[in-house]
Amino acid sequence: MQSPYKILGVAESATQDDIRKAYRELAKKLHPDLNPNDPAAEAQFKEITAANDLLSDPEKRARFDRGEIDATGAERPPRDFYRSYAESGPGAKYHTQEGFADIDDLQAFMSGMFGAKSQAGTHGETFRAKGADVNYTLPISFLDAAKGAKNAVTLPDGRSLKINIPAGVRDGQMLRLKGQGMPGYGGGEAGDAFVEIHVQPHGLFSRKDNNIHIELPISLNEAILGAQISVPTISGPVTMTIPKGANTGTTLRLKEKGIKAGGTTGHQYVALKVVLPKEPDQALSDFIAGWAVDHGYDPRGDSAKESRS
Repeated sequence: MQSPYKILGVAESATQDDIRKAYRELAKKLHPDLNPNDPAAEAQFKEITAANDLLSDPEKRARFDRGEIDATGAERPPRDFYRSYAESGPGAKYHTQEGFADIDDLQAFMSGMFGAKSQAGTHGETFRAKGADVNYTLPISFLDAAKGAKNAVTLPDGRSLKINIPAGVRDGQMLRLKGQGMPGYGGGEAGDAFVEIHVQPHGLFSRKDNNIHIELPISLNEAILGAQISVPTISGPVTMTIPKGANTGTTLRLKEKGIKAGGTTGHQYVALKVVLPKEPDQALSDFIAGWAVDHGYDPRGDSAKESRS
């Protein structure tokens, strides 16, 4: 697994500004909205997002630098602790290490650290304790977060675990996967896995509570004459009526076309933006010039009055 520093192309001494700039430059090139039907770009985007999530969090970054977590945010096993027993002599169940006077001292340490319970009560016994919990970060698309989906994370032992993403999950929300952490000790139950969801931004949609917001360009003729147009929603396109005389900033509501979560369904709010033709249109210019002679108006009149008061 590549280092998050290498994925973002920054040095380990990089500042937070360096990391932020590197991520933004890569995100502009690799965002799925700019690379439709490109699985490689989508996979790279997920990698840089996960790397940025880790390195932009000072606490996670410090833990990664100390070797306490890996590039996915998963806890690393305490290797020195296990190595001390792996290096013990043949036939030895436990090996007394510096700091532990004898097996009873070790047992007390285990009990204090892990809540371990011995299975017997004599030397040579094993200990039963719950395994350590592990943490992951999982980048998901805006639409998967809004509608729900199934995704996967790779566990430390190489297993791929399917995760049910509930509809309406929020950025930063933590999902608990019971029994999917590190193995227990002496037959104890496995720890849990905690998956922190990171919702990627969308090129069109934004979320506030359970409502979806979108800015929609409309033509000059649609604004003046009104029209029936197709509008994207998280569940697919729908037809919406643009009223005559619509203006930039006019906001229309699509009832219950938002996110279903917590027993309620939000709405979608469509803010209109009037857009002129890309190329100058002489016929339009001539018409407006003639029209303005008798129909001119000052859209900045109120602003000018307020600036003088």
